[in-house]
Amino acid sequence: MGLFDMFKGDNTRNENGMNPHFAFATSLLYMMGADGEYDNEEIGQLLAVLGGKSKGGTVYIGANNDDLMEKAIKYVQRNSLDQFLKEAAPALTDAQKMCILVNIIDSSLSDGDAEREEQEMFGKFLNAFDISEERFKPFFEVIVLKNDRAVFLDQNHAKNKPGFKVELSK
Repeated sequence: MGLFDMFKGDNTRNENGMNPHFAFATSLLYMMGADGEYDNEEIGQLLAVLGGKSKGGTVYIGANNDDLMEKAIKYVQRNSLDQFLKEAAPALTDAQKMCILVNIIDSSLSDGDAEREEQEMFGKFLNAFDISEERFKPFFEVIVLKNDRAVFLDQNHAKNKPGFKVELSK
């Protein structure tokens, strides 16, 4: 087994036909559409995570993931978030749940801040995955830091003050 074999797809399915890779892609789509629009930053995040490119307003996911995205889009169009979470949660390991949470919060923050609808949806994911806000907080802090480009644009930013040290909450 090579070092990068861990990034290969997961074809395991539960009794509902749900598999972790499908749940991952579908989660991203639900979060992207939470506020009723698909922002360029969110599409860029999806392409970065699943692989692909955008050309002239058309998104090309890539040969390996075209079928996955087609199925995920159809699923999102036909099923409520609550139904999805009910099917997905039992099909996922703790690590898969945390990976999904990190990626969907990153997607929601990619355009600057999370809209109210995105925040509410994220809360539903936390609840369905049985992950407390307290447990997720250090991951959230890293994603907020990653997306805080103001530290480069504003020399008076609080995090640029002499002596300020970035640390995770305990």
